[in-house]
Amino acid sequence: MTTSTTIPIQIRVDKKTKEEASELFEELGTSMSGAVNMFLKQCVNTGSIPFRIKRPRPSKELLEAMEEAEAMAKDPNTPTYETMEELRAALEAE
Repeated sequence: MTTSTTIPIQIRVDKKTKEEASELFEELGTSMSGAVNMFLKQCVNTGSIPFRIKRPRPSKELLEAMEEAEAMAKDPNTPTYETMEELRAALEAE
């Protein structure tokens, strides 16, 4: 009779993160369990979190807003204002 050296653990993650991570791990040829095991083993091996903690990537909405702002900046028909008073007057006129 063999005894397993693995034990189950439970973690909580939001649904979207789980779905996106599962899809990624499948593409990489592993499972959620395999990826978590790799992460934990690297933590133990390095004595730290095995990656640099960074700010999140910009959201899709932010990237779209930045693209829109760039397009507006290049459009000669986009109104421009020299002062805040001009901008305020244009906003109030709408």
